[in-house]
Amino acid sequence: MNYYVIYDGNCNLCVSLVQLLETLDQGKLFRYISMQDEQTLQKWGITAIDCEQGMILIDGNAPERRWQGTAAAEEIGRLLPLGSVFVDAYRALPGVKWVGDRFYEQIRDNRYTIFGKRSSTYQSAYCVDGSCEKT
Repeated sequence: MNYYVIYDGNCNLCVSLVQLLETLDQGKLFRYISMQDEQTLQKWGITAIDCEQGMILIDGNAPERRWQGTAAAEEIGRLLPLGSVFVDAYRALPGVKWVGDRFYEQIRDNRYTIFGKRSSTYQSAYCVDGSCEKT
């Protein structure tokens, strides 16, 4: 089973989180596509406007199943070993989900100002077709 993580390959924070996931997962569950890879995203009907709303997670076995923004982050966390314990606790705390959503929106909308922008787009070694190289 594969899930596709669509991330901003120009965002320092986003790339750091993808690299952490790469280390944890080693390509067993997740594959990665940068938001800048418009040709690949077209296969799923994802536009630049869609990407403005944040990271996207797609179920590779059922591409109509998608999560975006904090929902994508939560689902990624849930899929990691023991991650569901933390995600369930996060979701159960009153008001924390709402605060998390607002926090995510602020980071998403100001990511280059806060964390900087890369000079080149990061391409994961664990890409969708397995043929991309890190830059």
